[in-house]
Amino acid sequence: MAWRRRGSRLPVAVTAAVAVVSTMAATGSAATGAAAAGPGPDRPTIRYTEYGIPHIIASNWEDLGTGYGYAAAKDNICTLADTYLMVNAQRSRYLGPDGRASPGQDQNTTSNLNSDLYFQRIKDNRVVERLLDQPAPNGPEPEVKEAIRGYVQGYNRYLSETGVNDLSDPACRGAAWVRPITELDVYRHAHAEIIMGSADALLDGQVNAAPPGAPAAGAASRGARAAAPRASSPAETAKKIRDAMTVSRQQGMGSNALAVGSQGVSGGTGMLLANPHFPWQGKNRMWQSQLTIPGKVNVSGASLLGFPAVNIGYNENVAWSHTVATVAPFGLFDVQVDPLNPTKYLVDGAWEQMTSQQVGVDVRNADGTLGRVTRTLWSTRYGPITTSVQGVPLPWVVSAHAVRDVNMHNLRALNTWFRLDQAKDVHDVVNTLETTQGVPFFNTVASDRKGNALYADIQATPNITDEHARSCLTMTGQLLFNPGLRPSNVPPVSIFDGKRSACDWPDDPNAVAPGLMDPHQQPRLIRSDFVGNANDSAWLANPEQPLSFPQVMGDTVTPRSLRTQELILTARNRINGTDGLPGKGFTPQTMGKLLFADNSRAADLALNATVTACRNTPFGLVLVDGNLVNVSEACPILDAWKTHDYTADSRGSWLFANYWVRLLGGQSIDKLPWRVAFDPKDPVHTPNSLDSGNSAVRDALVRAVHALRTAGIPLNAPLSDVQKVTRGGEQIPIHGSLHQLGVLNVITPGQVDGQLDIVFGSSFIQQVRFTSDGPPEAYSVMAYSQSANPNSPHYADQTKLFSAGQWVTERFTEEQIAASPELRTKVLD
Repeated sequence: MAWRRRGSRLPVAVTAAVAVVSTMAATGSAATGAAAAGPGPDRPTIRYTEYGIPHIIASNWEDLGTGYGYAAAKDNICTLADTYLMVNAQRSRYLGPDGRASPGQDQNTTSNLNSDLYFQRIKDNRVVERLLDQPAPNGPEPEVKEAIRGYVQGYNRYLSETGVNDLSDPACRGAAWVRPITELDVYRHAHAEIIMGSADALLDGQVNAAPPGAPAAGAASRGARAAAPRASSPAETAKKIRDAMTVSRQQGMGSNALAVGSQGVSGGTGMLLANPHFPWQGKNRMWQSQLTIPGKVNVSGASLLGFPAVNIGYNENVAWSHTVATVAPFGLFDVQVDPLNPTKYLVDGAWEQMTSQQVGVDVRNADGTLGRVTRTLWSTRYGPITTSVQGVPLPWVVSAHAVRDVNMHNLRALNTWFRLDQAKDVHDVVNTLETTQGVPFFNTVASDRKGNALYADIQATPNITDEHARSCLTMTGQLLFNPGLRPSNVPPVSIFDGKRSACDWPDDPNAVAPGLMDPHQQPRLIRSDFVGNANDSAWLANPEQPLSFPQVMGDTVTPRSLRTQELILTARNRINGTDGLPGKGFTPQTMGKLLFADNSRAADLALNATVTACRNTPFGLVLVDGNLVNVSEACPILDAWKTHDYTADSRGSWLFANYWVRLLGGQSIDKLPWRVAFDPKDPVHTPNSLDSGNSAVRDALVRAVHALRTAGIPLNAPLSDVQKVTRGGEQIPIHGSLHQLGVLNVITPGQVDGQLDIVFGSSFIQQVRFTSDGPPEAYSVMAYSQSANPNSPHYADQTKLFSAGQWVTERFTEEQIAASPELRTKVLD
């Protein structure tokens, strides 16, 4: 494994910085790297080390936020300004109604107009303002308010110093929509991130919902009427939704996290691997920093842009990460409507009138003038009406569907992350998760200095017991919610009978907000060997101790994804010393080597059978869509791919990826033609033994060969020739591959602005090792680099590092920061 080591010579130019930190080093704990007990600097101070990583130190939360806001704006002001434009419902005003927006997890999922109508409704309802008026835990705690107040000052200071017309980033230089921000902008952004788990699935359906016979959305000025949609059967509707959600999960945000306890670490007491798979563009980019108030907090890691806290990282004693969970953050209610007045719906035998709301936004017309679009949006006692989920129509005919979003009234996540930044051990992490219930649609995986490894799926979850689900699910809801009909990493979506008020989510006295599940009923596991998650449910956080939990949180006793299998086998084999590497237990070197080995579990299980199927094709010829395809060339190429890896120089890997995606076809892994079926007694090794004689295997391979030849890609092309990004005119190869292939280092390529790029994948990767004493030992790499500005020196520097399989050796203590050969200091007077 390659490592980028810190330098040891201190440049003359950093004398001022040494003066700032020398007092901290003198009073702080050199043994643990703890934040100094003495006062911090009287002005926010940003120390930049290698790769532009800022280490921000201050004496109070407001100053800390100021430093963070200034540094974040310096690296990514255009991305941030674009986000504030979106959450303020003004994209159509400045960019036109037909452009694309990314309000949720996925990229470019809706129009600017639909995005604006969605966020304008939230603004009109004063959702965020009402939350800000509440005391903690539902409203922000004082330190959150102070840090965000400072963040606004820092962001606005950078903008004022630089000037809109002199910004170095061409994406927003001189743009009329770049402006100073307010604290409310930041809270609206935070709220948008918290609800993004349901935005992709439901946004378009909510803003386009119209009763039968009403003007179609976008056609009111022409008097057009909404066409009467054909109602599908419950089985058809459920299958369409299930398939759409499967595609979204396979191609969208994901993550791995592995916590290793004292029994699994060599030369330490605990380790954590954080490996989120987030978008490489837009508002969900992560940004790295260290935040220090001596005596209060000293935390290092990454956060989503615009949050003056660390979402994934470590402090002196505990390290944590999050993974996308299998809880659906919303539920639907099927309400029967009056055929003569479809805006009335039946509850407990009585008709209730839906609430109508006029929502309007400004739009820029083609000639540059401003116009106004207004729509009537509808709500019930359960929530807004939607006429689609994940793009699948839910016709408003005999009944309509209302949405309840478990995170719509959640700003608690800000309190959660501020407290996690100050946690002392994994038990403190659990207490934070339980008392705030702020984590949205994420698992938490953590390790601590004491040798504990924690998995916890304690999050904002609908209060749906199994008994409640059995009583209230509609027929379509049963097909979506019950296990066995969808891949294990696809959330169970509930559709309840809205005719009965008793089917609403009940309140629990142990929950912090209405409709939430008692956090003590949610799964957690603390062990001394390992726990992990790769976006399946909590069931096999550690296969030696399977977990049980309410069905709303995901499946048990069902096939695990290939990536989950790969994570478990990687951990188990390393701890046992059976992976071919020297010794037993994890070290930073072995952890990094195993992640960047880019091994494919799918290839482990199916490559040999695929080669056999290829060789058994008569004369190597198959007719596909009128074309005679010769697959014989593919057989020796695949056979020679002995390493089963997706490293940059691997040959045959791209061919196998194209074949495997066609064979899988969006199905769960157990639906493939295996000779050995899934066995719940051996869930990590089954199913296995692909049937080489099955025609689906041969057909998928033939179609992959045909597709590559049609695209002009040699079958033995190295991965570096076909999976790469362009930065500053330079092409940078990217290793890793798709989730479906069971590769831990997930990379999802696609088109961005007409160029081949990475859409989702490994973003901020960090590993941390604790010892019984001494500071944490941490290594990280930001795969897409710190800045989205093509004129920044940190636009592609870590991308090249990631491409080469290298890591940044992090600097955590004041002595380590002061020793950086690239130390630069900015004091915000």
